[in-house]
Amino acid sequence: MIENKKFSRSFNYAFIDESTKKEIRRKLLKAICIPGYQVPYSSPEMPIARGWGTGGLHITLAIIGKNAEGRPDVFKIIDQGSDASVNACNLRDFVHRTTDCETTFETQEATIIQTRHRITEEVLKAHQIMVFQVPQPEPLRSVERYERKTRQMHAEADYAKMWVSLYESYVRFGAIMRGASYPVRVNNRYVMAPSPIPRWDIPNLNNARCLYLFGAGREKRLYAVPPHTKVEPLEFEDVKFAIEDFSGRRCTLTSEKIAFLDELYQTDGSASHVVNDSDFLDKLQQQGRPPQWENPYLAQKQQSLTD
Repeated sequence: MIENKKFSRSFNYAFIDESTKKEIRRKLLKAICIPGYQVPYSSPEMPIARGWGTGGLHITLAIIGKNAEGRPDVFKIIDQGSDASVNACNLRDFVHRTTDCETTFETQEATIIQTRHRITEEVLKAHQIMVFQVPQPEPLRSVERYERKTRQMHAEADYAKMWVSLYESYVRFGAIMRGASYPVRVNNRYVMAPSPIPRWDIPNLNNARCLYLFGAGREKRLYAVPPHTKVEPLEFEDVKFAIEDFSGRRCTLTSEKIAFLDELYQTDGSASHVVNDSDFLDKLQQQGRPPQWENPYLAQKQQSLTD
C-alpha cells in the first residue's frame, strides 16, 4: 500500500536546513568508513522531544530524496515491529508532509526503513537502508559512567570491563542476562550497541546486504554498519550467544513458529502469541511465508545439527 498525497510547504525540504543536512551526511560517511565508531554530530532541534526518535529522524531527513536514477525514495517506519503504533504513525506523517515522499507498509517496496527496536523479518536488499532510533549508543555505559573514559576505552580497544560484566552475569544467573541491545563487535574492532533490538535480530546485522544507520539524537551520536560487514555478538568459547527461544509456541493467527513472537495476555489470564512484524504477519495471513524470509542464526544452527 503506497500513499502519495501532496502537501504545500512553507518550509525547507525535509524540514532541516541544507547546511545541517550536509553535516549529517558527512558524519554518516565517516561512520560508514569506520564501522561501529560513534561520530558526534550537531543533533538539531526538531518539533518532537528528544528521546522520541530524533536521531533516526535526523538521518532519514538528511538522506531522503531521489536516487541516482531520479526515482523518489519510498519511506516505511515501524515501532517495535508495528506500522500502526502512535510513534510510527506520527513520524511517518511528519516525513511525508515535509518531503512529499511516498510511504508504504510493504517492506520490499521501501527504500528507507526507519525503525525502533526491531529489524524486519524479511531480508532487506542492497538498495535499501535501515535507520535505527537509538536511545543509548554507548555499549560501555553500564560498566563505565564517564564519557571521557569510555572514549579512551574504545580508542584502546579495552573492553575488559564489558567481558567481566558478561562473566558476572553468567556466574550469578547461569546465563548472560542481556536481552535487548546485546553488545556486538563490528569488523573485529569496535564494540557497538545495536539499538534495543532483541537478540533474535542480532544475526541479521552480520554480512547484511543493506546499509544500517544508527542515530541517537539525545546523545548526539551517529554510527553505521555497512553492507557485508562482520558483526559478532560477544560470547565466550564455552558460553555461546543464543537468540530468544520460542519452542512450543506458535502464532495464534497463522500457526507460524519461526518468527519473533509477542506474548499477549487475555482477560482470563491466559497467554497467546502473535508474530511481531505487522507486515510479515499480513503476508503470512494472505499467502503463507514470504520467500524473502530467513534467519541466519537458525539456519546455521540447523546446519550444525544436520552435520
